[in-house]
This record gives sequence, C-alpha cells and structure tokens, in this order.
Amino acid sequence: MGLTSATNNYGPTEMMRIRTFLFDLGNVLVHFSHEKMWEQLAALCGRPAAELQSLIQRNDLADDYERGRLSESEFHTKLQDLTGARFEQSELQRAVADIFELNPPMLPLLERLGTGGHRLVLLSNTNESHVAWVQEQFDVLQHFDDLVLSCRVGAMKPEPEIYEAALQVIECRPEECFYTDDIAANVAKGREFGLQAELFTDAATLVEQLGLRGLNLAG
Repeated sequence: MGLTSATNNYGPTEMMRIRTFLFDLGNVLVHFSHEKMWEQLAALCGRPAAELQSLIQRNDLADDYERGRLSESEFHTKLQDLTGARFEQSELQRAVADIFELNPPMLPLLERLGTGGHRLVLLSNTNESHVAWVQEQFDVLQHFDDLVLSCRVGAMKPEPEIYEAALQVIECRPEECFYTDDIAANVAKGREFGLQAELFTDAATLVEQLGLRGLNLAG
C-alpha cells in the first residue's frame, strides 16, 4: 500500500499524541438528504425521482461527477442531453447541493482543535457542487487546513488511493492522526492505514472517544 502503516494495537491509554484530525463531511460536519436531492433533480428534469435516479446511475453520471471525471459544466451538459430537459447550471447546482444542514455541536469542537494547534483535514466523497455550496452556506470548512476530496483525487472511500492522498497531507505519522467517519467500512480502511479511527455517531460520543486519548474537549 505504499505509504500505509500496519494497523495499530494501542489501548485507550496508550494512544500516541494526536497531531492531525481527519474528518468526514456528510453526516459528521453537516447532515444531508439524498431523497431531497433526487426530488429536486426530478422537478428540474421533469421526470419521476425513481426513474431519474435509475437513469443517472445507469449512465454513471453521479459516480463520474463525484470522482472528478466530469466538471460541473460537463455534468450539466450531459444531464440535459440524457433527459432532454433544459435548465441553467445554477439551477442544477441548487438542486444537487441544497440538501445540507449544519451539525452545530461540531463547530465549537473544530474551533477548540484548531486553536489547540491541531491540523484539520477533510476527507470526503463529494462533488464540486457540494463543496462550493457548503463553503458558501456554512462557516465550517474555513476551519480546515486541507481538503482531500474524491472529486479531486479521482478515488472514493474506502478505495486505497484516497487514503494515500490523505497521508500525503496530514503532516504526521498515521498513528498520530485521528480519523472519524459515519461509515464503518471507511473507518476500517482507515485503521488498515494505521490511523486512529472511530465511527462517528454524534459530537458527544466523539468528545468521549478523544477523552480516552487524553484530549479534553468537554465544556
């Protein structure tokens, strides 16, 4: 695996000092609704949501967009060609991306980690529309020192390539990096790369997980 490290076997009191944090985006920093996205796209394209979802997935449009194989402009053109509908690119961006709500308890945690001298890196499967929307609508990505995104790397979690890309920017050894994600398979892959990795459920549980590693973020 190139830059990978063997999975660590540290107990809670034996964890190495955490220098960098890797955070997932969806359902960690912001909540989202795929159902809302498909309903908005269906209204834009004049197709039933289930039919449109099947059409897009059969033609790999969503996957190609999330992997960066299509730019936002190319995605716009291909979707118009596929459905026969006509709409502005700005309308498409809103339909695709106006699906997020901030997870408020995470903001003070990010602020404390940043002011505490920790490096913060985002590790997310996402497309450029989603990133632009979240940056414009919420004060969350401004806390991050670097972004590792599937649409820029060309690979998606839990594929090894996106973790390799993350290891290039964490600026510490893998075992000095804590990673949290709401998908168990992604967490398991992070551990294969030597990261201290835990499944995300909510901010309170994250505080407890970090407390076991000697980092007090309560209060």
